[in-house]
Formats: sequence, structure tokens, C-alpha cells
Amino acid sequence: MMLSLLLAAAPLQATPPAPAVTPADPIEADWRTIPDDELLVMTLASGKQVIIRLAPRFAPAHVGNVRTLAHARWWDDASVYRVQENWVAQWGDANEKKPLPAGVTDRPAAEFEIAAFDPAVRMTRADPYSTASGITADGWPIATNGRQAWLTHCYGMVGVARDALPSTGSGAELFTPIGQSARRLDRNYTVVGRIVEGMGYLSGLPRSDAPMGVYATPGERTGIVSVRLASDMPAAERPHFQYRAADNPRFAAAVARRENPDAPMVSLGGAAVCDVLPAVRRRP
Repeated sequence: MMLSLLLAAAPLQATPPAPAVTPADPIEADWRTIPDDELLVMTLASGKQVIIRLAPRFAPAHVGNVRTLAHARWWDDASVYRVQENWVAQWGDANEKKPLPAGVTDRPAAEFEIAAFDPAVRMTRADPYSTASGITADGWPIATNGRQAWLTHCYGMVGVARDALPSTGSGAELFTPIGQSARRLDRNYTVVGRIVEGMGYLSGLPRSDAPMGVYATPGERTGIVSVRLASDMPAAERPHFQYRAADNPRFAAAVARRENPDAPMVSLGGAAVCDVLPAVRRRP
């Protein structure tokens, strides 16, 4: 009898209210698909995958090298060989002796800067590294000093490691910031992309106490099984992602909300561009 009473009462219970929709929430049209040839899939020895969105619009020569390296399967059996606390994780050929495949330019022209400062949403305040910054319509963080413009080294962005100037790096050795802002690398290293999934598999790796965070022994490195462009993978295995576009009032409202949060959060009416990177999701 008691069970019957409980069942009978169930329909009378209030349905939890749906989350309130705010002017800062995206609508379905705000999500744009990332092309398969702009997704780089790095599979680690653990079986975990790190997905990188490439930025060919801003660094065409270096991204071209990255694509050629992926086509040639150059990173197969490479490793994450440097993890420096509060700085970067870096991967490629730990010995830097593996020959580059045909078609890769060893020293491409510098792509530290980009053609124009054209944000869809501009940050309210300047920061210590630039006079202005913002997010482009297609979801990239950019900054300017009033003369040049560049992609910014935020957490999870992917840069090209290099030797001393004038080398710009081929793209065979890549890194991502895993700790404090790496904005002092802006206009000094080429940015070729952003990690959109699996960042924790790199930022969570053991730190090395050796100089520059380079692992002292091969056994400390994290192996890389493969790196493939999604467009080179069988159709059934390709990951599909979408980024939140910034060319709409909803994203502008989201940035304004971050710059001016409700109490008890404290704000001086501004935020850093690295704090407002657009969301990325798996395509539904």
C-alpha cells in the first residue's frame, strides 16, 4: 500500500526548472565546424588523445610544414620530452637528429606576426603585453601594439619551438603553455594552433627538475604513438569539433560578463584576452 501511495504521489512533484537562458549563452547558429584538415590528432602511448586545431590563416608556412610532417607520419614514436613546471610541455624528436621529410622547409619565413588586428570582440582594457587585444570572428586570441598584430600565447595554444634567431623553427618541435601566462613569447615564436581537447594529458604530466624541464632520461618521456590530420583518418574514426564564433552579440555579452562579474567576484572592469577563449565542443 505504501509503495502505491508513493507512486501515486510522484506525478505531483515539481519538475526542476530549466536553466535560465542569458543573453551571453550561445545559440546553435553560433557553433561553426572546424574542417577536418585543421584538426591534428596526437595519440599518446597511454591511448589518450590530444586534439589540436590548426591556424593556417595566421601561419600558413608553418602549418603547411605541420601537415607535411603529419602526412609523413614523422611524429610516430616521437615523445613529449620536456615538461617544465609552470611553463611548457614540448614534443617532437628528443634528440633533434631525425631527418625532416621531403617538402618541409627547415627555416620558413617568420610568422611571428599576422596581417591585421581584426577582432570581432575587443577587450575593454590594454594589458602589459599589448595596447589592445580581442577575439577574432573565428575564435582566435589576437593582440596589437598599434603597429603589428599577433596571436597570443595563452594556455593551450601551440607554438613552434626554435633555436636562436633567425631560426623560426620548422614545426617539427611543438610546445604548449601549461602554467603561467606565456605572453612574453608573443611575436617571438610562431603560433600554429590551439589544443581543443586533451590538454590535461599534457599539463598533468610529471615535471622535470632537469635544466629547462627536459627529461634527463628516455624512460621519463611520454611516448607518442601517432600524429594524424583528421582528414587522413578513416571517416568513421575522425573526430569532429565546433568552435563558438565571436561575431555575434551573445559572445560580446559573455566577454562583458567576464570583465564585469557579479558580486562577490571582484573586477576592475577588465579581463585578459586569455581569459575569454571561445569554447570548443565535439560536434553533436
